[in-house]
Amino acid sequence: MSTVFTKIIDGEIPGRFVWRDERAVAFLSIDPLAQGHTLVVPREEIDHWIDLPEDLALHLMAVSRTIGRALDAVWRPARVGQMIQGFEVPHTHVHVWPAQSVEQFQFANVIRDPDPAWMDEAAERLRTALREAGHGEHVPGD
Repeated sequence: MSTVFTKIIDGEIPGRFVWRDERAVAFLSIDPLAQGHTLVVPREEIDHWIDLPEDLALHLMAVSRTIGRALDAVWRPARVGQMIQGFEVPHTHVHVWPAQSVEQFQFANVIRDPDPAWMDEAAERLRTALREAGHGEHVPGD
């Protein structure tokens, strides 16, 4: 049975994609900790991050760092947060988001049902930053 992330990757469920390559995708979280909160997800369904092949784990970290730099350029946060916790979806994913405080590392503080226009704006700002940083070949137009 496909995970919700596989369904997003396959286009069965909509997602606000900011990155696509042959091994990974990145799209905005539907329950963000902050505007721009992005999930970096391998195309391959692997439940636990410790089971990732080493080269795929390194690739996910490289994409996460690239996304993190773009988040930093757009939002200028105190820190760019990164976390792998994996309890809500059994498909490895890296959370990357602009954080102003340690409270933004608590998933109890997610923004439920964010305004779609706010989410669309975040996706477009992030795509623009990624293109401007030279990553246009991986930035989808949606």
